[in-house]
Amino acid sequence: MSRIAGRFAALKAAGRKALIPYVTAGDPLPASTVPILHALVEAGADILEIGVPFSDPMADGPAIQRSSERALKNGIGLADVLKFVVEFRKQDPETPIVLMGYANPIEAMGVQVFVAAAKAAGIDGVIVVDYPPQECVPFAALCRKNGIDSIFLLAPTSTEARIREVARAGSGYLYYVSLKGVTGVKSADVADIAMHLPHIRAASSLPVGVGFGIKDAESARAISKIADAVIIGSRIVQEIESAGAAHAVARVKALLAPIRKALDA
Repeated sequence: MSRIAGRFAALKAAGRKALIPYVTAGDPLPASTVPILHALVEAGADILEIGVPFSDPMADGPAIQRSSERALKNGIGLADVLKFVVEFRKQDPETPIVLMGYANPIEAMGVQVFVAAAKAAGIDGVIVVDYPPQECVPFAALCRKNGIDSIFLLAPTSTEARIREVARAGSGYLYYVSLKGVTGVKSADVADIAMHLPHIRAASSLPVGVGFGIKDAESARAISKIADAVIIGSRIVQEIESAGAAHAVARVKALLAPIRKALDA
């Protein structure tokens, strides 16, 4: 059983829902990343999604785009992100970590080299936004062989065929993008999400995490009633941006703690 599957199983047994925060590696400063990750776990995160900075992110809204730009200006690339994970693992060998990003940095490093390095660093899952499931069966198989889950995105516009492909190729959990468009722009529509999730659950027994448009404890709790995991990215990245390096750790912890409390209420 993978670390991600084990975490979801433990949460299900306890009657709890997963809280999955996202941050961009290297933002606001390289030295901030590992302390921010530890702070998120201390505040109640169950799984961490770490964004790999990329110059042309197609799914990310303005806040995450700006965070990528800051990280790139700090000289952060995929190899640096893996080093952050190695450093994090020295104190925390248990919390599942998912890398989220785009194909270009992986292809530049080389798929075989990346998967081997990710395994060595302690990565548990990868989300490659622009890897269509039907075109990356070998990549998903290689990841699975190395104990890494391949996690795919589904959206309100996903066809039945796309849902079946993702159910067949994916592992760990399914990431349901609750909105049409990019991250951090609109709020999640709980009724609309509730209408789409049964189609996904009929195709796959994997846990379903919902992201995009979740901004606070109230929206997170509403989503948790219909999903297995709540994924929060843009709101956390915005908090980091406004706090700056000196206060980012304290601010993300203060933001996430009441959301955890609301999910467990």
